Amino acid sequence: QLQASGGGLVQAGGSLRLSCAASGRTFRFTTYFMGWFRQAPGKDREFVAAIKWSDSTTYYADSVKGRFTVSRDNVMNTGYLQMNSLKPEDTAVYYCVADPQGPYTRSWEYRYWGQGTLVTVSS
Repeated sequence: QLQASGGGLVQAGGSLRLSCAASGRTFRFTTYFMGWFRQAPGKDREFVAAIKWSDSTTYYADSVKGRFTVSRDNVMNTGYLQMNSLKPEDTAVYYCVADPQGPYTRSWEYRYWGQGTLVTVSS
């Protein structure tokens, strides 16, 4: 029900925008929290950012504050993660998540997960 896209290879200092589209007639983000996690090779999944869909309140991990921006398009029922000033340590598989409750920063608290999209930042 969640489809993440937009990953790719980018040089350090570059930008990427990830998208998270909700599919299905009954799945709408309207009352949800939508977020992003990432998992680098050999590491645990970590919280990146989240947005409260109803009022666009945003939440960020300290490691991405000032560089990443989470947003949403209510008409398209799609969330976004704009990633600027990318660093090699941002290299990971990025997952979009959603839950009716929140905001959460622990992965097991999110009920819905999309497939990951790989972001690779070269130095």
